[in-house]
Amino acid sequence: MPLRAYFELPADRMPSRLSSLLGAFESALNARGETVTAEFREGLMRALPALRTFALSLTGNATRADDLVQETMLRAWTNHHRFAPGTRLIAWLFTIQRNLFYSEIRKRKREVEDADGVHAAGLTALADQDDTVALRSLYEKLEHLPATQRDALLLVGAEGFTYEEAAEILACRVGTVKSRVSRARTQLADLLGEPRDTLDGAAA
Repeated sequence: MPLRAYFELPADRMPSRLSSLLGAFESALNARGETVTAEFREGLMRALPALRTFALSLTGNATRADDLVQETMLRAWTNHHRFAPGTRLIAWLFTIQRNLFYSEIRKRKREVEDADGVHAAGLTALADQDDTVALRSLYEKLEHLPATQRDALLLVGAEGFTYEEAAEILACRVGTVKSRVSRARTQLADLLGEPRDTLDGAAA
């Protein structure tokens, strides 16, 4: 099963407050005499589900993920003039989101540790259904991967970025991304207790 299948969240699980943010941001910018193109606004709307799944994978908590998406949207909206037309908006947004997440960690001067399973126990299940239980289990397993491997795997395997695009987001070489994805896939399959070819296609 491709890793991406684990992260496909139905649209009805997207918090309405996130989709409503765009209108609030647009009103605020209009009050300041600034505008964004319809193409940019629509691009942000399309990116919301992917931004939230990646935020969930980074934070392991629905509330924190929503806050991270909100901050990402705010940062992107207020810096819309920095986006280069013709480039992939989603890659730009993922770079913003990832940088925000790790900046927060550095600011707190601590690394996420879960020696006693406290963090994993605090994960928020979206519903009592088989698919969300499986997703929660996956988040718990992802906690055991080094952050560099986890990020590479999620970008390529869950979000569908090419190795080249992931390398740009992660600011490293393409070969480094391929190596991280390969090691992460092997380790994750072992943690899930599945054959190592189970996640084939995650980085195809």
